[in-house]
Formats: sequence, structure tokens, C-alpha cells
Amino acid sequence: MRIRDPIHGTIEVSDEETAVIDSRHYQRLRHVRQLGFGDLAFPGATHTRHAHSLGAMHVASRVFDAVTARTELPAEVRGRFRAAVRLAVLCHDLGHMPLSHASERIAPPRADLRLPSWLDGVAEGEQATHEDFTAKILLDSSLSPLITERYAGQGITPAAAVGLITGAAPPEDPGFAHAGVDWTPLLRAIVSGELDADRMDYLVRDSFYTGVNYGRYDMDWIISNLNPAVKEGKAYLALSRAAAFAFEDFLLSRYHMFISVYYHHTSVNFDHMLRRYYEDAPGEFEIPADPEAFLTCDDVALWYTLRRSMNPWAARISRRQGFKLLAQFTERDVGYDLDVLRSALVSGGFEHFVVESRGVLSKYFGEGAGPSLYIVDMSTGRLTEVARYTPLYQRYSGAVRLTRLYVRPDQIGEARRMMVQLLGQGVQG
Repeated sequence: MRIRDPIHGTIEVSDEETAVIDSRHYQRLRHVRQLGFGDLAFPGATHTRHAHSLGAMHVASRVFDAVTARTELPAEVRGRFRAAVRLAVLCHDLGHMPLSHASERIAPPRADLRLPSWLDGVAEGEQATHEDFTAKILLDSSLSPLITERYAGQGITPAAAVGLITGAAPPEDPGFAHAGVDWTPLLRAIVSGELDADRMDYLVRDSFYTGVNYGRYDMDWIISNLNPAVKEGKAYLALSRAAAFAFEDFLLSRYHMFISVYYHHTSVNFDHMLRRYYEDAPGEFEIPADPEAFLTCDDVALWYTLRRSMNPWAARISRRQGFKLLAQFTERDVGYDLDVLRSALVSGGFEHFVVESRGVLSKYFGEGAGPSLYIVDMSTGRLTEVARYTPLYQRYSGAVRLTRLYVRPDQIGEARRMMVQLLGQGVQG
């Protein structure tokens, strides 16, 4: 099967992948938008995780083919590795919850999913995450036997795909070793790493649909400069030194997309109101632990619930009556004292809330963790961990933090006048 995509052109899809795409669990992603409330700020941002996952799978193939073209892997081994990577990337978003990451706040306890113990090491807490749901769907749902049957001839199991997505080691050997070399780190890096197919697709896709230019980077040059690097019996993803500047541009693109799109004040505003709705109306909308019940847990279901709800936060969301931005600042801005500002708002009787948006641009490299990307000097073969190679990496691997102050719409004019008097200067709004 061939699929036409506005970002990548024609995407070739195998019969096995077609069966997965046609499944109810994958088709659910047609009704889960990639950017949640993003279209309230960027009207074109109505694209879905369905389209993104297809695009990411295509990018994964490009990366894999470029890297393995520089190896002597037998065709059969290469084909099996390639199919496993494509399957993992295709399915990596299956567990995403409706509208935004705010919905993870009402996810059931992780224990309710009854995931196998070999995944305990990648647990982020007691509450289930979208990655936990992805693992559950792949391992224990109506999709599981389909994958087992369709990929049996290639020796690929649902557990092998989950291992590539989560980084956990399945109890059974996934078969990613050849001639004494374990290729798991490299395959994992393509699925979920510093320069993975997920990021490489969503930056250009989100940039296209939002109408901004920040997410553009030289994908072709980066891919053409990716290499395999074998170290201590393991294969890693390595970017040649000639493309280091392109990688830095990729980091900058990601940073600018966070600031301008992913943390846009309108999206942040509605995300917070959705959290307030969940807090004020517990049980009105729920995330089911059962993967088959999860099939109907999508944006459509949540919007239906919000429109019928008597909760005031739900009414504001469904009628697009968000609070108004009064002030925003980072730790680098001067002249803002959040406690003083809030005290003044409380004293003045202004209904308001504060939201701190904090996200880590680069979460794959930390203390005790192995790097998912190296920089390689092609003339000598010398490998350098990317975090130690470029100063830009160090700068942008930290957290992005934006603090916003929002006020009820009918009070925004008076609140701004009060802020001008308090600060002695104009306030961004």
C-alpha cells in the first residue's frame, strides 16, 4: 500500500503494517490531535497522531537505510531489524490520551494495567503514562495477536517492539544481535533517542501545520551523515562531524518550537483549564485501564463530555472562553516578582491563575545513562558523546521554563492598569 503524505510524499507500507494500521487501536489515532488545543492558537494545527506516526515510520526507514547501507549486515537480518524499527515507531503513540498531556492526570494507577514486571524499571511513577498504555496495547489487547501472527515469519514479537519503545529489556531475546554485535542501542536510538524519527517528523510536521518556520532543519543532510558505530560489542547511532552544525540547528529548531508552539500561551491556558475541570468534576470523564475500553477514549469523547458538562471550566473550554494572559516571564526576565503580583491580584479581587510551563528539551542523556547519539570523526573513527561535543547541546539540554499569569477575561483591562502602576512599566499581554 502507498499513502500520500504532505510532508514526505509517498509512504510505502507493507502488508503487515497495513494490517496494524487498519486495526481499531491504530485507527483511534485519527481522533487524537497531535497538538491538543494547538488549533486554538494555530487554526491549521488539526493534524493527528495517526498522520504523525505514519510520517515517523517513514523517517525511521530513511534513517535505518542510511545507517545500514554502511554495514555488511545480511539482507535477511537487515530486513528483520528494519521491520521491527518501523513497527515500533508506527505504534509508539498508541497510548496517547485525549487532547493533551493534561489527561494523564486522570489516568488510572499503573498497577491497574497489570503490565509485566520487566517493564517496572521504566516506570515513571504510580500513575500510568501514555507509554504504559502503549505497552499495554501492544502486549495485551486485540492488537497483540494480530502483530504476533503477522510478524511471526520475521521473528518479531510485540514485546520486542515494546522494548524498542520503552528501553526495557524483554524476558525473551528480541533477536537484535548479529555476529557478536548487539544492535539494540542503535535501533532504540532511531525509535526513541536524541535524534529519533519521532522528533524528526513532528518538528517539520508541526511547523508545516502551524504555519511557522521554527521547526525546519536540514533533515536530508543529517540523515545522510548518520553512521553505525560499534563500541564494546554494541552498535550505536553516530553522526559524522560534518553534520554537527545541522544537529545544532535541529536543537535550536526544537527549542524555538517549544517556545513558540508547544508552550504557546493559548495552549497552556486551555491545558490548565482542562486540569481544573478534571479536579472539579472527578469521574465525569475517565481514562479506562482496559485497552478495549480505551478504544473510545479519544478527543471526540472528551469534547462530547465537555460540551454536556455543567462544570464552569468545561463550559469555558467548549465555548473557547479562556482566561487572558496578563504577564509572562522566564528566570532571565527582571522586574517581575510573582508573589507581589499575585498578592496584588488577590487584594484587588481578580480571579486568576498561574501556570509554569517546564519541559526538558533533551531527556535522553543524564547521569548514569548511556548516550543515544555520538559524533564520529570519519577520518579517525573517534567517537565523542554528543553532550560533550557541542556547547549548544549543554545549553539546550536543560529545562525550558515559562511562567504565565492569567486573569478572567472581563477583568483583564483593570488588571493591566493595576500592573502598570505596580511595575511602573507596560506588561506583556
